[in-house]
Amino acid sequence: MSDATERLWGARFKSGPAPAMANLSRSPAIYFRMTPYDVAGCKAHAHELERAGLLDADETRRIIAALQSIDEDFAAGKVHPIPADEDVHTFIERLLTERLGALGGKLRAGRSRNDQTANDMRLFLRDQIRVLTLSILDLQKALVGQAEQHINTVAPGFTHLQQAQPIVFAHHLMAHAQAIHRDIQRLQDWDNRFNLSPLGAAAMAGSAIARDLQSSAAELGYAGPCENSIDAVASRDHVAEFLFCASMLGINISRMAEEFCLWTSRQFRWVELDDAYATGSSIMPQKKNPDIAELARGKSGRLIGSLTAILSVLKAQPLSYNRDLSEDKHAIFDAMDTLNLVLPAFAGMVQTMTVRTDELLRQAPLGFTLATEVADWLAVRGVPFKEAHEITGQLVQLCEAQDIGLEELTPAMLAQTDTRLTPEVLESLTLDAALAARSGWGGTAPVRVVEQIARFKQQMVAQEQWANDYNGPRGG
Repeated sequence: MSDATERLWGARFKSGPAPAMANLSRSPAIYFRMTPYDVAGCKAHAHELERAGLLDADETRRIIAALQSIDEDFAAGKVHPIPADEDVHTFIERLLTERLGALGGKLRAGRSRNDQTANDMRLFLRDQIRVLTLSILDLQKALVGQAEQHINTVAPGFTHLQQAQPIVFAHHLMAHAQAIHRDIQRLQDWDNRFNLSPLGAAAMAGSAIARDLQSSAAELGYAGPCENSIDAVASRDHVAEFLFCASMLGINISRMAEEFCLWTSRQFRWVELDDAYATGSSIMPQKKNPDIAELARGKSGRLIGSLTAILSVLKAQPLSYNRDLSEDKHAIFDAMDTLNLVLPAFAGMVQTMTVRTDELLRQAPLGFTLATEVADWLAVRGVPFKEAHEITGQLVQLCEAQDIGLEELTPAMLAQTDTRLTPEVLESLTLDAALAARSGWGGTAPVRVVEQIARFKQQMVAQEQWANDYNGPRGG
């Protein structure tokens, strides 16, 4: 076999590529993880060629069997790409012709590497976002498990990193869970939008042979084929959109990680990490560092970098296919591998942490977090909130001058500030009263948090079912 026929594109060339050209053009080893998805596309295309009359039933059966054996051998590590395999498509065709002779070469009819690579990426992403969703749900379950233990754990809530109002700690944990819930919803939205097959678009104009695209799309688990053959091979907004979803997930995890770094500090003393999910110092024996949180926070920058890279690749490309698009795999693989490293470790850290409830309770009223209760109490009794705000501010100044908390005010001090501050206001200046007052939908009142968690657990069940019910090709 000549060098020209080993390659998929060398027929009109008089000589082979220069070594530097071959090195640049050859797919990195990691790209061959697309093998299971390319095999799935090859099977669907074989059935398409049979429907078109280019393969008979026996030839199709033999090709499908050979493809299946290649898939199994690759998964078992029995076959490997060689330097002459420029990409996964060349790799599979080489193995097919080794096993089937000339019959293996028939499969190339009616398709292009352009629609193959577009199809491989969609299949990979549709499969892997289900795997990713299950890992995200493990983190969600850890957050919910901790929240259920701390529905009545009072804690200080913050704005501007300043103590603001008392909350229950479960409410704070569920705020992170709600943000990450939307990350899963974004993946589901992504899948709904890109649940279309590019197979059959061929080089860019569509195939003159493979024309029953609805059937091949259904075989691969798609809702249907892409509407436009040029768009099918030239677009990578599905890659960019997934990378945004990954980046947003990374940012949400990073925000949580930042709080864990604070919570585990001696200044906060809110949380103690399990020894299995922390590290120490090589020089300071007393140290217990939140390395998982710090590493996760750092990885978010890597995810943002992958998104930025692919947007830069796409920003000035003419239609249709351009080889620049091969950068999509590097960005996607790096993002997926990064998240698959971060999520299990982060979930384990959350699941095994110990919350110092006494310390949270001690800090909850500090910084005059009950001040809003005074302003609300006045407003409910007809005082314009502008005045109520000013009166409460004067009360806080009095407390600061006396070095006392709001709960230590006397009736005389209240009257000294404003005659409308009767002793009854002191009934509102308790943590329990402040929490119970926030009983609207989504508020921090424990009864509302219990309901929030119950709804959230139902949503997790539905998301887990969505991930497990996928009927498209699966990778290793």
